[in-house]
Amino acid sequence: MESLFAGMFSPEWFAAFTSIVLLDLILSGDNAILIALACKNLPPHHRGRAILVGGMGAVFIRICCTLFATGLLAAPYLEFIGGALLLYIAVKLLTDHKGGSEETGAQPTTFWAAVRTILIADFIMSIDNVLSLAGVANTVPEGKWSLIICGLLVSIPIVLCGAQFFLLLMKKIPALVYAGAAILAYTAAELMTGDRALGIYLAAYAPLLKALFIIGVLGLGYCLNRRDKRQER
Repeated sequence: MESLFAGMFSPEWFAAFTSIVLLDLILSGDNAILIALACKNLPPHHRGRAILVGGMGAVFIRICCTLFATGLLAAPYLEFIGGALLLYIAVKLLTDHKGGSEETGAQPTTFWAAVRTILIADFIMSIDNVLSLAGVANTVPEGKWSLIICGLLVSIPIVLCGAQFFLLLMKKIPALVYAGAAILAYTAAELMTGDRALGIYLAAYAPLLKALFIIGVLGLGYCLNRRDKRQER
């Protein structure tokens, strides 16, 4: 227990902790948007619970990933595959309209389907968070684990509160769903160009890939949504 808290509250520890908090604020935004997208079509009485369960499950996944950050997350092709899956999830969330009202007869998105989407996509999107957290924590070897624990604890309210905030925004401004999908597409490009095996071949085309992914996801989502509206008429 003493080794767990060794090095805490030293100047180096506080400097590293401040860096981790800033990274959490910067890198957790897309995770919060993802959770809001996944929950936007749930019945109102399920949204808060899905955000809580999905968010806590996502943090648990981050804890497990952090423990194996230098092994599993550094594996070749993992980030490339994760980026490809994230593109699929971005389109799926953009075109998911199962949250209709009782008048339309549409079946609402199920609670566990939303939680499952949150957990899978957050695992993919947490690669940069986890590697950044582990990297900063390693700068203070004697306080590494206390920094990791504190960093993960700080990420919980950031992700949960951020998800609630973005969900409210999306309900008031539905067009923001497209902005959220664009952020997921951008994140997918970053993951794929940062892959340990294929990233060296894609890095030079990173700006082009980011633009193509964003245009592709938004364009495909728009076309599919228009097709669905025509079929409903």
